[in-house]
Amino acid sequence: MDRRRFILSSGLTAALALPTLRAWGMSPDIQAVTADGRDIVLKSDAVRDLAAQLRGNVLLPGDPTYDKARWVWNAQMLTRRPALIVQPRGAADVSAAVQFARASNLLLAVKCGGHSPSGKSTCHRGLLIDLSLLRGVRVDPAQRLARVAGGSLLGDLDREAMAHGLVTTAGTVSHTGVGGLTLGGGFGRVARRFGLSLDNLRSVEIVTASGEILRAAPDENAELFWGTRGGGGNFGVVTGFDFGLHPMQRQVVGGVLMYPLSMARQVMRFYSEYEAAAPDELYLSCAIASNNDFSGRSGIAFLVCHSGSPQAAAAAMRDLRALGKPVLDTVTTMDYVALQRSGDLDEKRAIGSYTKTGFVRRIEPGLIDAMVDGLAEHPERAVHVGFQHVGGAASRIAADATAFPHRSIHATALLTVDWPGDVEPSKHIEWLLKYWGAIVPHTNGFYTNDATEETQKQLDENYLGNLPRLMALKKRYDPTNLFRLNANVRPG
Repeated sequence: MDRRRFILSSGLTAALALPTLRAWGMSPDIQAVTADGRDIVLKSDAVRDLAAQLRGNVLLPGDPTYDKARWVWNAQMLTRRPALIVQPRGAADVSAAVQFARASNLLLAVKCGGHSPSGKSTCHRGLLIDLSLLRGVRVDPAQRLARVAGGSLLGDLDREAMAHGLVTTAGTVSHTGVGGLTLGGGFGRVARRFGLSLDNLRSVEIVTASGEILRAAPDENAELFWGTRGGGGNFGVVTGFDFGLHPMQRQVVGGVLMYPLSMARQVMRFYSEYEAAAPDELYLSCAIASNNDFSGRSGIAFLVCHSGSPQAAAAAMRDLRALGKPVLDTVTTMDYVALQRSGDLDEKRAIGSYTKTGFVRRIEPGLIDAMVDGLAEHPERAVHVGFQHVGGAASRIAADATAFPHRSIHATALLTVDWPGDVEPSKHIEWLLKYWGAIVPHTNGFYTNDATEETQKQLDENYLGNLPRLMALKKRYDPTNLFRLNANVRPG
């Protein structure tokens, strides 16, 4: 093949590979909205130019992969149709997409795992950056470092790190996105031993609102690095994370220990004392499950992960089992990665869900009474109410050392209700909010990753004394508030 034929052939192949061309033909311009809700028109030529800059994809409604790319968890509640979706394959692609959005002040969302309960990881008639093609984890065992691409899921990190006998805090559900979890905090089964996910960050690669690609670390752009650890997605799109890793044996003691629902008050009172004195190696959450997963099973359960010595784990389990005869006991010695996957859900597109959470410094008798007295079983509704264990190493860090200020908490109080997808959701949400109304006075602050309908005032107050510093950072790196679909910090 001569050079001219090769160039023409290559150009044709590249053009046919662009989803935009395949989907549009001679398509019209695209109707979209700005970040402040104004209608705008995106010229098709401009979108074609964007596609030509990328190694990844640009998807439009009608493309065969568009619906899969826009899908998020809790889809029954969060049906959004972006005007276009960019699937980047690297930081340069993300930079091009961000600059495209900035040029038109286009509404912009960023999706990693798609778990945002308020739908912040998607948008309607805006630009969605879907990071699903930007995945991968490389472990340097000598440096005890994991280099994680920005769209990776927690299970990717757990699997690769544990292959070397190493671990870092990575949530409790393996299909959660690394980015959303880490930037907002990052609880998990080993957070009491090794700190929050953000406490284990060593550096990030981030694309700011100007499209600039920066490294942020203690020795470079240190203030930006401070802000990314708890400031969520307010300062840019993180395309790479470096996590510090810790040696840990692969076998842990974990599982679920459930007692009858009639013991709920007794078990929670025991838990309020036991968790406060627990060693860092013990993660012990406690929750009431009513009509659990529509299976009809109800009870008061401990969710256990003991990563210490077998002797210490056995002693802890003797304490827990001494409460009485359980209705379910799956606690055993098991593979840590398998335990991390044990809370995963199947793809539940046809189920709706709503959650409220709040931080707890002490589990008081009044809080236990509110949880137990407010519960009402219902055949259409699966309810989980209880506590995720925190404290330990995560609490021994100063409130201003990172942007995440809530260091004195012992637990996160949470209330979740699920319902079948063919049921009208408003009655279930109303029921939950009424129930939560009795719980929330016993909380102090909330987890921004679980924020749903909080006001800007509530968001501001939740950053506590770190807010002025965050607002100054926002003004420097995102003065037009392009990245606003998050627990938003307004430019100072």
